Amino acid sequence: MTASPGRRSLVVRVARWSATHPWRAVAAWLLFVALCLGAGVAAGTNSATSEDYRVGEAGRAEAMAADGGLQRRPVEQVMIHARSGALDRRAATAAARDVTARMRKLPEVEGVAAPAVSADGTMLLVTVTMKGAELEGKSHVDRLLEQTAQVQRSHPDLIVEETGNASIGKGVDKQRGDDLALSETITLPVTLITLLVVFGSVLMAGVPLLLALSSIVAAMGLSMVFSHVVPDAGVGNNVILLIGMAVGVDYTLFYLKREREERARADRPSPEAVVEIVAATSGRAVMVSGFAVVVSTATLYLATDIVFSSLATGTIVVVLVAMISSLTALPALLVVIGRRSSRRAARRAPAKKRAETGRVWSALLRPANRHPAITLCVSVLLMAGLALPTLGMQMRVLNKDSHSREIPELRSYDRLTGAFPELRATHQIAVRGEPSQTARMSQALRDLGRRAQADPLFALDARPVPRVSADGRIAVLDLPVPFRLSSDEALASLTRVRQELLPATVGRLPGVEAAVTGDIARDVDYLDHQNEKLPLVVGFLLLLTFVMTVVVFRSVVLGLVGVALNLLSALAAMGLLVVFFQHGLASRLFGFDPAATSAIGSRVPLFLFVILFGLSMDYQVFVVSRIREAALAGVPTRQAVLDGIGRSAGVVTSAAIVMVTVFASFVFLHLAEMKQIGFCLAVAVLLDAFVIRVMILPSVLTLIGQASWWPSRAMRRAQRVPDRLVSPAPVFP
Repeated sequence: MTASPGRRSLVVRVARWSATHPWRAVAAWLLFVALCLGAGVAAGTNSATSEDYRVGEAGRAEAMAADGGLQRRPVEQVMIHARSGALDRRAATAAARDVTARMRKLPEVEGVAAPAVSADGTMLLVTVTMKGAELEGKSHVDRLLEQTAQVQRSHPDLIVEETGNASIGKGVDKQRGDDLALSETITLPVTLITLLVVFGSVLMAGVPLLLALSSIVAAMGLSMVFSHVVPDAGVGNNVILLIGMAVGVDYTLFYLKREREERARADRPSPEAVVEIVAATSGRAVMVSGFAVVVSTATLYLATDIVFSSLATGTIVVVLVAMISSLTALPALLVVIGRRSSRRAARRAPAKKRAETGRVWSALLRPANRHPAITLCVSVLLMAGLALPTLGMQMRVLNKDSHSREIPELRSYDRLTGAFPELRATHQIAVRGEPSQTARMSQALRDLGRRAQADPLFALDARPVPRVSADGRIAVLDLPVPFRLSSDEALASLTRVRQELLPATVGRLPGVEAAVTGDIARDVDYLDHQNEKLPLVVGFLLLLTFVMTVVVFRSVVLGLVGVALNLLSALAAMGLLVVFFQHGLASRLFGFDPAATSAIGSRVPLFLFVILFGLSMDYQVFVVSRIREAALAGVPTRQAVLDGIGRSAGVVTSAAIVMVTVFASFVFLHLAEMKQIGFCLAVAVLLDAFVIRVMILPSVLTLIGQASWWPSRAMRRAQRVPDRLVSPAPVFP
């Protein structure tokens, strides 16, 4: 039974056109992918600038310094030390002169400082300052690295190496690219094997994989275009691959499994008729679940943070593209495959699969069916116990101290800070006032430096000298700190400056504005900014999830249940994240770097919370829609729950396996945040698929009964008419 032409939705009409013009639809999809990629290459990527990252007091200080032309410049350090034994000072000095001469010839270089000797005499240091803003250094640092390599070749008896924020950034980008390649190497074969098991056909298994990959390519191209609206923070491709492979395969899988079911049910159906039925059911479910992920992810924009905005843009773009592929190219491919396949083989395989799935899932659903109250209590207590460690979550901005030491530039950084600990961090104090107050501002900053010179939290051999802008309105003072960025001492030094030194000196000047920035201040203010925005984002997320569920299923009760279950699933997954990463279980079991597992990345919880709500809606839409479909056909709610979950069990299991495979592959990457995100998403999908949807959801709906659909009038009418046949009518009204 299909909808009449006048009542066909846009989804059905698009699928119908694709089914009747399959080769045109496939060609149009390939053209769309090519245009997206071409547009992206032509537009290029608009990368985020230093201004885009400014938040809090640190951001105000950076804006003040930039206003006076005193902002932080990109700085690289070239180290010269012995391969073994004592440093040959004469040879090291010659190498330093070579470095200085070469660097000064480069147009990218603003200045080269005189060589400095470490306190233990084992290292000679040449500091090179580049032109432009701090983040621009990454685009120019290759020229400097080439000169350093030339000096190394000219002085083979010494070790000449370079490090700095720009070169470290290049190293992190390279590792991120290598990680993406590794993830693809792990994900593609396992996903293909899973799909082969599900469909028993190389052709059918290849369709979801190819559509997912083409969707990822198109999304990467579009993300480059959208970066000119929302600048790219360098994480877009990671999230596009992570989410794109998962939802791209899943949406196609939901469509294909329903197609097989309808083909087996009908008597010699035409491929076009089957596609129209599937579009009216699973096609609409794909649309709803996709928009649920989009709406959930869009709440990240409320965080007003460039990284979250970049993550949101990548996720939204790849989900929308995956939806387009599953609603346009996929129906066309189904028709092409259907025309060439043997109808007898197509009917035999799914019938056998459903029988096997029915026995397994009947056993799994038996506790919720026979003892719903006990099953609900035990399952909720289990999930609540897993969520409990979330209360002790400690978040930290993951920085140079927590990145993988497989990056050569970071190993060089460790050697640099070992010899020159004062280079680990610097507080930059920016002061702004009228030109008439220049002398008083400079004197107040000198007084602050004098006080800091006597404090063990700072590394000052001599009293620092303020730098003053040409117009005399801005003055800046640098205070080096000899401690790791996230250490207690480093945090204490920031507190000392902001709450004691600054009020006692500059704070006494009337009409003068002062603020503190630097690597430590940036991390602290960034974390405070996130904590401030967290209630807003979570509040809107809960509200939007509730509203979407009510609109889709016409049930306030299901809206409340959906929010509660999604919340329970997300908190349980993050509780396990705390146990494995913050408490170090991942280090003991898997040998992860302890630096990556001592705290949770500051961006991880909020991103995960939003994405988990979106992905949980995927399962909720597909499972509840099948339950609702049976209930609308007059099946009592208790039986409709068993029928709906039983019919969707196979595809939900397959989708969960694919998602877990994709997400788990990120655990093997080097970047700590990607490890944590991949682990938590994989765990959340497992909990959602096998605890929430098998134990808790059927128990709740069984206990509530017909009240689950309140206040839906259509459901009340349907439940009053017994013995109606289940029909493949549209799932959503």
